[in-house]
Amino acid sequence: MDNKSISHTRWKCQYHIVFIPQYRKKVLYGKVREDVREILNTLCKYKNVEIIAGAVCVDHVHLSVAIPPKLSVSDFMGYLKGKSTLMLYDRHPELQSKWDKAAFWARGYYVETIGNITDEAVQKYIKEQAEESRKEDSRSTAL
Repeated sequence: MDNKSISHTRWKCQYHIVFIPQYRKKVLYGKVREDVREILNTLCKYKNVEIIAGAVCVDHVHLSVAIPPKLSVSDFMGYLKGKSTLMLYDRHPELQSKWDKAAFWARGYYVETIGNITDEAVQKYIKEQAEESRKEDSRSTAL
């Protein structure tokens, strides 16, 4: 994936996210699995989040996504899990618990950043940029 842009910003913010149904119940199969996949795709499109890769397993979901920098990961996950629960309950009311109607997904999630650049490469780049800036500064004061 190439860098994306919004307004005056170039960005490449990729994340690997894993989340599970409440109590890690094995309910994501058959029609429910298809619906979860479709719902997640729709909700991501609404927020301009690109799904790079994803897998809906029987007891958890893996997503590799590119989230625009104007949207925090926690805000996105709150939106994704909240709206997908409502949409899933519309299609599958039998999944609703008598005791806890609002919680299809467990409270937490796992997230990690994805990149094809190492810490050393970032540090080298910053050092090179600082040196280049110093050189330009010394050239401008020499005039």
